[in-house]
Amino acid sequence: MADNKQNMSYQAGQATGQTKEKASGMMDRAKDAGASAQESVQQTGQQMKEKAQGAADVVKDKTGMNKNT
Repeated sequence: MADNKQNMSYQAGQATGQTKEKASGMMDRAKDAGASAQESVQQTGQQMKEKAQGAADVVKDKTGMNKNT
């Protein structure tokens, strides 16, 4: 009977350890995905900013408001 309890306890411990390891792996993947998404959004934002600045410069050039020329 004691051997059976010890075996069940051991198996429960193994299952708990495996569950924690899987959860840790999932958290790492979620963290990596979040960081990747943040980087993508930042790059997109930078591209949009550059395009908007370019469009503003074109309008300034066409209207004679660009003081750099």
